[in-house]
Amino acid sequence: MNFFDLSGQIALVTGGNSGIGLAFARGLVKAGASVAIWGRDEQKNADALQNIQALGGNAQAFVCDVTKEEQIQSAFDATVAHFGKVDACFANAGGSGKQGLLHKQTTADWNAILDLNLNSVVHTYRPVIAHLIARKAPGKLIVTSSTAAVMGMGYAAGYGTTKAAVLGLTRALAIELGRNNIQVNAVLPGYIETEMSINTPQAFRDAALRRTASGVFGTLEQMEGVAVFLASKSSDFMTGQSIILDGGHSISPM
Repeated sequence: MNFFDLSGQIALVTGGNSGIGLAFARGLVKAGASVAIWGRDEQKNADALQNIQALGGNAQAFVCDVTKEEQIQSAFDATVAHFGKVDACFANAGGSGKQGLLHKQTTADWNAILDLNLNSVVHTYRPVIAHLIARKAPGKLIVTSSTAAVMGMGYAAGYGTTKAAVLGLTRALAIELGRNNIQVNAVLPGYIETEMSINTPQAFRDAALRRTASGVFGTLEQMEGVAVFLASKSSDFMTGQSIILDGGHSISPM
């Protein structure tokens, strides 16, 4: 038996129309899964769909703003109506929010990052969990956290806080759902070369690279394999865990 074969599996990827989310989706379809892509931008969704279909994969895109609970439920219902089920959910959508000194930010700034990086994960997981339990089916829940969850990140307290919070959620749900044969894990990417990160100021890139043990930044292609592992039977005995993919950045003292 090929434990990495995802044939017949349906995976949902929020924020799957670009960057790490699209890399996850590409890896999943290469392993045989069908993929539902959720994203806010209809054009980016269409471009991502074309990208995946060029691999010969089966995919469908759904417009969804994960900060809107009612849109999540609608997108989930549409996903199940189209594919018939969901087996794995990658709660990947998120962002950095408004950066700067915490005491100079507003309550609205703080609530916005909570909605984007934490509440959206909870609201996405809820219908998926109910669906899996109703089917008495095994399942996989995976959240995209960040090395900011385990490292201090000044001027981005909201980002670091929310990315740490989803690790607590991961462990709690792993306990709640273990007897249902639903595994819950987290991926913590470090500096991965994406369209967004390429525009990061050069001074920041240089500083990050100096303390990365591998001496290089990660690529989107390197994110594909971890998605397959966490969605497959190969990870059936792994739950409540965090996988750090950062080339050794988080373990380096300087």
